[in-house]
Amino acid sequence: MSTALPYVLTSIATLFVWWFSTGVIVYLDGLPRRTYPWSFGVVSVLAVAALAGLAWSAGDASVTGALVAFACAILVWGWNEMGFLMGYITGPRAQACPPKVTEAERFGYATMALLYHEVAIAASLVLIVLLASGQPNQFGVWTFAILWILRLSAKFNLFLGVPNRAEEFLPEGLSYLKSYFRNARMNPLLPLSITAGTIGCVLLVQRAGAVEAAGFEATGYTLLATLLALAILEHWLMIIPLPAKILWGWGLKSHERQTRTGEAGKPGAAANLTTAAVFDDSTKVAPI
Repeated sequence: MSTALPYVLTSIATLFVWWFSTGVIVYLDGLPRRTYPWSFGVVSVLAVAALAGLAWSAGDASVTGALVAFACAILVWGWNEMGFLMGYITGPRAQACPPKVTEAERFGYATMALLYHEVAIAASLVLIVLLASGQPNQFGVWTFAILWILRLSAKFNLFLGVPNRAEEFLPEGLSYLKSYFRNARMNPLLPLSITAGTIGCVLLVQRAGAVEAAGFEATGYTLLATLLALAILEHWLMIIPLPAKILWGWGLKSHERQTRTGEAGKPGAAANLTTAAVFDDSTKVAPI
């Protein structure tokens, strides 16, 4: 077997997980709101199982352990994204940004629109760190950390301004978030985000190639490197005009259907708030 084959297969698997999980989340948050309790309930059960999987896999320094930790971290991330997109975990502010405000005020309003979601993500990361503390398999922690850091980067870039804001991923109940995005050809942070992410990806690739092929570390670092490469791609898609339908047309069909029928999901009285994608708060091209 070629020594490169395990790396290629692992990267393809990561690419599929990224593409498929993003599409599923986009599809589910585009369905009528009456379906949200069922969808979120199922994902919540999976998230609890994923936390158990993270606790178990933390002590398993094998290829299986690396794969389980990665998959479970993705599930916990997906729970956070769906909680936001469906309006269960958002922030204390559910209104559009007022006109004629200062940048500091706009940032404060935007923070209030996402506050509970950000706290939930941070709490999830702390819990995953605690579950894996002192154990040999930390790939679940690193997977979730990469998603968190790159998602924060995407949010700041959307706030500062990019030409492609992926607004088609936002469900109707979160449409007010568009008022916090800025349309601009470029901002100073985006090149730094892409450069830093690329350097991190190269280091992970080097690390994966420096250990035994098809082993625990090679598998784990390949998963992380591929995930980081996809997150960098999402940043590039903020400036490259690639229609989202090319990648996730099947997931966006539910949004299109609700728009035609006028049944787009709106926040209920219990949520009283509002997300992506992404992933997701959907403030990225891809909600994972």
